[in-house]
This record gives sequence, C-alpha cells and structure tokens, in this order.
Amino acid sequence: MTIPRKSDHVTIMHGYALQDPYHWMREKDTDEVLSFLHAENDYVNETLSDTITLQEELYQEMKGRIKEADISASEIIDQFEYYYRTEANKQYRIYCRKPLGGNEEQIILDANALAEGHPYFVLGTLRVSPNHRFLAYTIDLNGSEHFTVHVKDLETGSVLHDSLQEADTAIEWYADSSTFLYMILDETRRAYKIAKHVLGQSQSEDVILLHEPDEAFFLGIDKSRDGKNFFIESESKTTSECWIFSAEDNSSSPRSIAGREHGHEYHVTSHGHKLYVLSNRAGVNFSLSTAQVDQPNEWNEVLPHRDDTKLEWIVSYSDRLVIGERKGGLEHVHIHCFNGEDHMMSFPDPVYDITPGKNPMSDSNIFRFYYSSPICPPTVYDYDLQTRKLTIVKQDEIPGGFQPNDYIVERHFAIASDGVHVPLTIIRKKDIQLDGSAPAFMVGYGSYGFSMPTAFSSSLVSLLNRGFVCARAHIRGGSDMGEQWYLDGKLQKKINTFSDFIACAEYLISNGFTAKERLSVQGGSAGGLLMGAIANMRPDLFHTIIASVPFVDLMNTMLDASLPLTVAEYEEWGNPNVREDFEYMLTYSPYDNIAHQDYPHILAIAGYHDQRVSYWEPAKWIAKLRDHNTGNSTILLYTKFTAGHFGASGRFDYLKELALEYAFILKYSNKND
Repeated sequence: MTIPRKSDHVTIMHGYALQDPYHWMREKDTDEVLSFLHAENDYVNETLSDTITLQEELYQEMKGRIKEADISASEIIDQFEYYYRTEANKQYRIYCRKPLGGNEEQIILDANALAEGHPYFVLGTLRVSPNHRFLAYTIDLNGSEHFTVHVKDLETGSVLHDSLQEADTAIEWYADSSTFLYMILDETRRAYKIAKHVLGQSQSEDVILLHEPDEAFFLGIDKSRDGKNFFIESESKTTSECWIFSAEDNSSSPRSIAGREHGHEYHVTSHGHKLYVLSNRAGVNFSLSTAQVDQPNEWNEVLPHRDDTKLEWIVSYSDRLVIGERKGGLEHVHIHCFNGEDHMMSFPDPVYDITPGKNPMSDSNIFRFYYSSPICPPTVYDYDLQTRKLTIVKQDEIPGGFQPNDYIVERHFAIASDGVHVPLTIIRKKDIQLDGSAPAFMVGYGSYGFSMPTAFSSSLVSLLNRGFVCARAHIRGGSDMGEQWYLDGKLQKKINTFSDFIACAEYLISNGFTAKERLSVQGGSAGGLLMGAIANMRPDLFHTIIASVPFVDLMNTMLDASLPLTVAEYEEWGNPNVREDFEYMLTYSPYDNIAHQDYPHILAIAGYHDQRVSYWEPAKWIAKLRDHNTGNSTILLYTKFTAGHFGASGRFDYLKELALEYAFILKYSNKND
C-alpha cells in the first residue's frame, strides 16, 4: 500500500471551499499516477493472495455454468434465418445465417477473429442491409466507447474500405441497401450528429442530416418494423424531440413530429401510415396516442394516463399493439387490439424480467420476447397474437447441476424513513435458516430511472450455494414502481435513494435474513455513488462494500463541464453552478463527506479508459477514505488498464474480475474487525 501525496488544491464555489488533496490524480499517463495505480493493484494482489485458490475455484464454477458450445434461437428475416453460436474456449460469438429450408451455413462475422491480438474488444451493432448483401458493424478496441463502423460484403466475404470513425453503435439502412445512417460522437462521447453514408464514399463526404448543438441532448436513431420510416430522437433527462423521414427515399429530410417543449418526453414508432406515440404530456407515466404519418401533430388518445401504470415500450402490428407496462414493481405485457378485446399476458414467477425481441418481420403475428427470473434461466418465447399460444423457442442450459427448485424467490417491502414501501427481491436456498446467521449480498442502483433487473444470474449461484441470501433493492431513483418513483429519487429528492437502500438493509437484518456483521453490498457507476453515500451515512450497517467504477466525486466532476456527460447530468443531479443545487449535492457527495470514522471493508474497481466515470474518481475516493478511516478495515483499489466502463469484454474474462470481487466478499463476510 502506498500513501499518496496531498496537494492544496481548492475550488471556491458559492462561498464554499472544496478541498481536493488528490486532484493531481487526474493527470492521466504521468509516471506518478501510473506508479500509484500499479502499486494499488499490487497491494490488492498481496492482500488477496490467500484467496488465489478460491478465485480460481469461483472462476471455474462460474465458467462451468456457461454452455461453451451453444447456438441461439434463429431469427427469420425474409429468405434467411440468422443466428449466432459459440464454441468451446472461444470468448466471442460467431454470427451466421442459412437460407430458409437449407442447411448450408454462412459465417457472416466471427468476432473471435476480429478480437485476435486485442486485449479489449467489443462488437457494438450488426445491421444487415435490406437486400442481405452487406453487413455494417461497429467495434471498440479500448473501452472508450468510441466505435468504428465497418462494412462487409457478404457475397464476396471482403471488408469494404468504408471505415467511419468516432461513431456510436447505432446503424440503420435505407431501403436501397447502399446507404445507411449512423451517429457521430463529439469529444464528450455525446451522439450529436446523424450522418448519411453512401457505400464507397469517404467519411468526409457524408451528409449531416441533423446536428444537436445542445449539450444536454443525445441523439438516437430507429426504424419502423415495416422498414418504411426512420425516426431520430433527441433526448435529455427531461425533454425529447422526434423527427420522421422516409427510409425509402434517400432525398427525404427529417420532419419534427411535435417540436421541443421543456419537460415533454415522447417516443414514436409507426406501422404503415399510422404513428404510435407515447407521451408524458398528460401525466408522468405516459399515455398512448395515434396519428397519421402525413399529419404527425394531430394525436388521438388510445390509452389514457394511469397513475399506477407506466407505459414503457411498444411493438406495433397491423391490427394490434404489444405494450410493455410497469405496475406494482413488475413488468406486464398488454395486448391492445384495434378490432377486438384487449388482454394481458401472464407469467409464472413472482418476479421476472421481460425484453421484447427485434421482431423484424412486419407481417408476422408472432411476438418474440426474452424472459428470465432469479431462478429461471434466459428463455426465448414466441407468442401467437391470434391463438394466444406461448411457445418456448429456446431456454439456456445451465450446466453444473443448477436446480431451480432448490431456491426461493420472494418479494418483500421495506419501509423507508418517510413511510414509503420499497420493493426488495430476495433469493436464497430453501435450507437457509432465518436466524441472522447467514451472510447476505445486496445490490442497488437507483438512478436515471433504471429499474433494478430481476433476471437470472448464473454467477450469483456461487454465492447462493455458499449460504448467502441475495437481495436486489428496488429503490427510488429507478422506475421500478413507475415514473414517479424515479422523480422521487433525483435532484432535490436524491437522498431518498440512499435512505431507501439503508431501509432495505435494516429490513434484511431485522427479519433474520442476515446480520450487519455479515452484510455485503454492491453498486456500480451511479450505483457506486449509492455505495459512497451509504458508507458515509451508515458505515456501521454494512460490513463489506464493492463499488464498481463508482461515481463518487460528484462535486468536482459536475463542476467541470469539459468532462464527458457533465452538462447532460445537470437534469439528474442538479447544476452546481446554481447555489441551491450546489448546497444540496454537497450534502451527499461521497468524496466530500468522508469523515473520521470506522469504515467498512471496501473494494473499488476503476477502468483506466472509462469515459463515463473517470478512473481518478475511485482513486481519489479510496485515498481519502484511507486517510480518514479510524478502524482496521481493508480498503482497496483495483484498476483495469485494458478496459473502460463495462469491464472485460470476453464472456470468460469478466468472470475473473467477478471472482476477485466474490473472493473479497467471502474473505471478509465473516470477519468482525
């Protein structure tokens, strides 16, 4: 362990002096910074040297629950069925297709070959042209999330000279199969331009269809299921604007559907000549309206706003809509018929996750979706919208003897400090005694309206089988209970996120699921801010904390508008240039509220190339924690030098990182120091 030097760096704002003794750690690539980070990694390896065998055991267990040689459910598009497969001992997918009714496989892209020689590799998006000849795809080779677009000719097997730099992942083809849309990133990793690329042209010749100058807004592109229309959406944390234009006419220009009005969020898709619009104009949980493509401003309400139900997504068909809704903390699927009776789909588990598939064939009556629960492995279903028949297309096989009946999944509610009931998903083996003797592992997030997933995790089985009670806290700041749940955990109500998580921890303890001496918690990114806040607020309640790429230096980051994402984040946390926002943010900023007190055992994970949460945030946080910690706890920093925000890229490599985290938890979960 090294003791880093301190500086006298101070930022004066609104009469407050923000002390930042480790400001120098922002000097990326300097010998001093690199020496410190490498020394910290050495210290982690030394401290956890007695867990090397355990880490390998965990890794082999988790790897053993992945079926190495597997094949996905196929997706029929016109005359082809597309799928991917994996092979033993290979990290990445192999993407393939076959002619319908044929057996001859064509490998359209082998990600293993693309990744060869690169310590980090992410394949972003694959889009096959409408005539099925060209494949456009994006890759990131350092974790910066700045992608390069490439195009492969599937007839000849050659990669074209087209190479588009500084791109986001989204790609959508025009009907002519020689032109596509993509998004260009600015220096802060914000998608701010939509460009049109013609095969064979240089990137400098690409036409910019739309430029979003407002730093609070990010662009996105989509295409209707029938392939007729493109949609561009510019979205901040509170406001959106949508444009529509033809995917069949290369000369068409984007037309704004409803303009831009502060606080108005709307999302649009189409089928044939009809638009479908989700809008929060009538209420925070959104309502559904229709319009004609040639009269996009004239909306007719179909489903009104409901206080207890949030509308989240739509898949459109010629005679009905499949609508994703959230009510009572659970996802629901509503089949809305234009000329018939509506109905709701039903699912067997008490909690579950549902994700709609691509459903690329616009004339199909089949709705494909992906289903999972804490004890149900990922399953692909096809639902016949006419017969209401549900068919399992594929369910992931979990090798290693996993038996769902060995476990219990329950939905509980903790009572927050203001009396609000906070959902808590709890998973455990059936033989666990609820007398406080079991170790527990709880995760939380609570930001950006992101609902805490309740999907299956094969890696979590390693903790469950070691007697852990595992919990997922559905705290405010997410949208688990609807849009108001999100609004009640952001800006001037952000403190609710932390008090909710504390209430969930107290619920686990008071109901015999665990004891505070055996409670481990984890959060990443904005969930890392949660970890930093609760460590300061209630260090006595949590024995071990894992903070993955944690956003913990709130004030310094939000005061630096040159950093990626900062300006866009004002609508989530507040604008520190406004005194009222500054003072509220300062009350919970993890780095600024570190105090002289006993802290839990803490492991922070940083990504050296992280463009979302810079490596120096966890580095500075850990240095200051150690300087103020009055107890004997172990506080560690581990930096991944070949990764960004999302960790290792291979399907096996990330398990090694997870094995390190689990080993840390297991080492300290039963220690009382």
